[in-house]
Amino acid sequence: PEAIGNTVELSNRLEFTLEKLGYEFPRYPVLDGGRQIDFLRVQAMKGAGERYHPITERVHAQLEKELKLIETLDLAGYFLIVWDIVHYCREHGILVQGRGSAANSAVCYSLGITAVDPVGMDLLFERFLSEERGEWPDIDLDLPSGDEREKAIQYVYQRYGQLGAAMTANVCTYRGRMAAREAGKVFGFDTETLNQLSGLVGSWEWRGPEDTFDNHFNQAGLDLNHPLVAKYLDICVRLQDLPRHLSQHSGGMVICQGQLDSVVPLEPATMPGRVVVQWDKDDCADLGIIKVDLLGLGMMAVLKDSIGLIRDHYNEEVDLAHLPPDCPDVYDAIRRADTIGMFQIESRAQMASLPRNNPQKFYDLVTQVALIRPGPITGQMTSPYLRRRQGKEPVTYPHPSLQPVLERTLGVPLFQEQLLRMAMICANFTGGEAEELRRALGHKRSERRMREIETKLRAGMTANGIAPKAQDEIVQFITSFALYGFPESHSASFALIAYASAFLKVRYLGAFTAALLNNQPMGFYSPATLVKDAQRHGLKVRPIDVTCSEWNCSLEGNSSAGRVPLLENGFSDTNLADPSAGRLALRIGLRYVRGLQQAAGEALVGARQQQKFTSTEDLAQRVPELSRANLAMLARIGALNRIGAADNVSLHRRDALWQIEKAARPVGPLLKEVTEPDAASPLLKMNLEERLVADYHGTGMTIGPHPMAYRRQMLRRMGIKSSAELRESAHGKPAVVAGCVITRQRPGTAKGLIFLTLEDETGNSNVIVAPDLYGNDPAVVLHERFIRVQGIVQNQDGIVHLKAQKILPLQVTAAETDSHDFH
Repeated sequence: PEAIGNTVELSNRLEFTLEKLGYEFPRYPVLDGGRQIDFLRVQAMKGAGERYHPITERVHAQLEKELKLIETLDLAGYFLIVWDIVHYCREHGILVQGRGSAANSAVCYSLGITAVDPVGMDLLFERFLSEERGEWPDIDLDLPSGDEREKAIQYVYQRYGQLGAAMTANVCTYRGRMAAREAGKVFGFDTETLNQLSGLVGSWEWRGPEDTFDNHFNQAGLDLNHPLVAKYLDICVRLQDLPRHLSQHSGGMVICQGQLDSVVPLEPATMPGRVVVQWDKDDCADLGIIKVDLLGLGMMAVLKDSIGLIRDHYNEEVDLAHLPPDCPDVYDAIRRADTIGMFQIESRAQMASLPRNNPQKFYDLVTQVALIRPGPITGQMTSPYLRRRQGKEPVTYPHPSLQPVLERTLGVPLFQEQLLRMAMICANFTGGEAEELRRALGHKRSERRMREIETKLRAGMTANGIAPKAQDEIVQFITSFALYGFPESHSASFALIAYASAFLKVRYLGAFTAALLNNQPMGFYSPATLVKDAQRHGLKVRPIDVTCSEWNCSLEGNSSAGRVPLLENGFSDTNLADPSAGRLALRIGLRYVRGLQQAAGEALVGARQQQKFTSTEDLAQRVPELSRANLAMLARIGALNRIGAADNVSLHRRDALWQIEKAARPVGPLLKEVTEPDAASPLLKMNLEERLVADYHGTGMTIGPHPMAYRRQMLRRMGIKSSAELRESAHGKPAVVAGCVITRQRPGTAKGLIFLTLEDETGNSNVIVAPDLYGNDPAVVLHERFIRVQGIVQNQDGIVHLKAQKILPLQVTAAETDSHDFH
């Protein structure tokens, strides 16, 4: 009994709570022991002098307002530490740009953390920071993916010590495909059945009546009445959303004054030089542990690499911070939806809306980036905005007081900041209360909280004399949109990168394409599609060749410079303004040889730089890092055809394979250092189909004609249109198209529709597949590489789709083409 009584007495003495973990954000070391806020003020005003010419009264007032709040909330150290990371990146030539709600802050803009002027764009600071929020501000930094981002991460580790900084964790949960595969292994199902199941069970957002485990199991040929299968089905369903493992967050770092391991358990990551917090990122946020996101953005790496290639091959310097604004040729390409490879505006849905939105200046691009998002779509804002943009619908406002807030977006709210301002104007919310509104309508919204919010909104609007009908419209705007709303500041940050990518593609196609290919995987399209798009725009692309290819794709002089002939789809080098399209060629790099490791590829390049290769045998001897399989793959894709060939000897791919077999045979010591020149073999040349299959198998692409080009005459006899011909077809008319499937999409907002993109030698065709048609034969829609589609043309506002009525597989080639599915 005494022990039980003592536990009560002991618990009464304990004062520890989870709010008192002892965590403290690091203090920025200010020289001479000065105050952090004073140093921050000096840096902010210095940066403002460089950003604003001159510092107007409005800018000065905004900076003072923000600095005063930062001092009140004791956040100066946080801003200085983020500024320090950005300063390190700039000193070491690493591209960096802040995004998210931080772009609403004039202090962040002045410090060089963000690239968007919040004063000029009239952005709402309270979306980023307010006294009522009771939480730390969130600053995300975008860095080039790869080594440069890792340098920034390691700088933080070095600056704050291995026990003062760590990556946050993510709890990864079971989804459909993983649950089916892993449970199936436990139940002993064969590999073929598991592969079929995992191919059918999608991780798509939309869940329709046919998207159930029961239907997928039936389609895979499993008998649901069998007790083992029934139990397997039960386990798959129950596994959904259960934790599977703990992984690293993509870029979130927590840092601490002192030792972080006294606050939260740490462990070394599998990646060398990294330490990981054992708590999920959301748990860290709930307990007040501050995270700075150092996020890898592939397009940042593309921009940096493009600048280097432009400097080396165009003899020009491009400064992303001072690009010519609103270039007509850049916006011409964007309005045509000629945007493959461009950041944020290359998806099928973006392309379908670009001609209707008709962007002509930067703010149009800001709205475009935000337009194709779940918030505007589910809140039914996208279509009204586009109709008003086209002049098909008058611009109206729910209430005259909202015109200043909604005027830029034609009376339709597209951004979170607009919803916050609507609450502030219509219902007299403070900035902090408006931010609380946004959070209350987030992913953890409750019915009770929603009713409280609506009551408060209506009370404020009634006090301001707003009629009930207008109140209904405003409440509908706010409650339906806020869940997925996109911050205007975030959209502006992404629009800057989108414009930069468009500018580089239009003006420097060769450099931009090489940089894109060197930073895969990223974006919406496969390397094969990127290459075909560049070729249609007049860029000469050359194959992998061990005598001149680098590890990365590179640019080289084009000896066949001159006017590029017009292709069937109307594209030529005049469609983009790159003056180098005739004089520069893109050489595919060794990185695209399947199975070739980077170390072996770089060893090959190093040996070639010392002395050119005289024969296949010479290559095999001087680059022992190349395995026999590597050499055979290089031979199959034609990369050895030019190695040491005499002027009177024409080698082909099977000649090279013959030489590989000879070079791979062991020889005695007397002949070890002797190499023979390559010679023709008794083998027949590969035919077109064999070369095509070898190209796709060995590199994932072909630089020769598109596979559909070889079958065009046959397709014409079958009444099948090309992509270019489909674009000229009349609305409502029947048509048949065919092509290689390069993307499949099924957005959660599309009510079960599947969108396919087909590619042929003239461009891309967009196909809409209804749920019932997909349900009739899902395997054809999901797995066939080449298909033909019969349907009805939808040609409106310059946007062409084919609404499918019948889909059949098409035998074009055995080449293993790739598609970018359901991302």
